[in-house]
Amino acid sequence: MKNVLAFNGSIRKSGNTAILLKRFLDGAKANTKYIDSVYTHELNLEYCRGCLRCNLVGHCTIHNDDWNQLSEKILDADVLVFATPVYFHHVTAPMKRLLDRFRSFVKVLITESELEYLPWNKWKKDFVLILTMGSSNALEAAPVIDLFNFFKTVLGQENRLHIITATRLAVINHLIKTKEELVELYDKMSLPPYLVNEDLNKNRELMDQAYKLGRTITIKE
Repeated sequence: MKNVLAFNGSIRKSGNTAILLKRFLDGAKANTKYIDSVYTHELNLEYCRGCLRCNLVGHCTIHNDDWNQLSEKILDADVLVFATPVYFHHVTAPMKRLLDRFRSFVKVLITESELEYLPWNKWKKDFVLILTMGSSNALEAAPVIDLFNFFKTVLGQENRLHIITATRLAVINHLIKTKEELVELYDKMSLPPYLVNEDLNKNRELMDQAYKLGRTITIKE
């Protein structure tokens, strides 16, 4: 069975990010019982200090937080899921604090022309990125996707990245609102009425996409 480790970067425990993540994990449960889901804002994590000691010893030297135990879970996972709202073109602050600590998984060399990244252990994992955003344009999430393409590449050429982008989610539980609720909401927001049916279909498709991805990605190869 595959080992799934999921991080929810949202502060809201019942918002759109949590809804999509739950659908993904519901799908994963069809194939594995090894699922761990964590809210990043509940982690006891220090900020990366940029001390670069990990470049010498091969691991983070901050010991007074959750990182040692968490990093072992990350290394053991076959599937890493990162679910987050998009705030100002990027992940939330608690998620970024976590991601900055990934620096300790890589040795970085300064060369004449660029930085060279050498992972201490080459990974072969599936990265899943679940992004929710208020914008109607998924390009708002481009910086986040660029970051995870970077992670996928530097941590091992056999890593794979799967992306779900959920757009035009203006309020909590937007994904599961009824047609009547969307009509009322979009009227208040001065959005054109034709978007109601379009978004009802889009939101159902996103829920199905998350479930199917969770199910297919956890099939043992």
